[in-house]
Amino acid sequence: MAARDNILGRIRNALGRAQAPASRGDEAGGAAMRARLAGHPRGPMPSMDWEPVARFAERCLVLSSSVARVRDRSQVAAAVAQYLAQNDLPRSGVCWPELGGLDWSAAGLQIELRPAGGDDKVGITGCYCAIAETGTLMLLSGPDMHLTTSLLPDTHIALVPTSRILRSMEDAWDLLRREPGALPRQVAFVSGPSRTADIEMTLVLGIHGPYRVHVILVDE
Repeated sequence: MAARDNILGRIRNALGRAQAPASRGDEAGGAAMRARLAGHPRGPMPSMDWEPVARFAERCLVLSSSVARVRDRSQVAAAVAQYLAQNDLPRSGVCWPELGGLDWSAAGLQIELRPAGGDDKVGITGCYCAIAETGTLMLLSGPDMHLTTSLLPDTHIALVPTSRILRSMEDAWDLLRREPGALPRQVAFVSGPSRTADIEMTLVLGIHGPYRVHVILVDE
């Protein structure tokens, strides 16, 4: 504990704070902490003088995700079928229930509305929003938003409405605080295919999740 207190004390000194944070019993200090958490102030931000949709697509490509764009949801099933055919991938998979209204069978696909299991090769999801600065998808857990669908299959296909592409991570959290009312049990961030370079500094894809991430931008 002495070493811990020493480290935290040095951090406080560097920040110009003479005292340790207030304890639970310190009402004044506790109120100040709650006010700061409720205000969630932002730190320094870059200029971000770019167009969000173009920036998001650019960052997806840098992260080894592939990107397609369609006019509306009526074109999504055909776009998925085209991607699977071009990459010689299975034409069957699973999707979130919210995507059950898309005409998968007309596109020659067999897509089931259920969570992904270990044998599923293709998982199709929506997303809560996307972050242009980093090319990241933000997914929320819920009864009909199964995060396994984005984690277990080798191929993750995500539908991203262009109207839900935000500039920064801070914007995404602000949106989440405003809309649902209560935070979901899990918030997942997807920034391209799963990867690691832990073993001999060699980059390997698909270690902790999908080998492929394909983003379909939907103009809505």
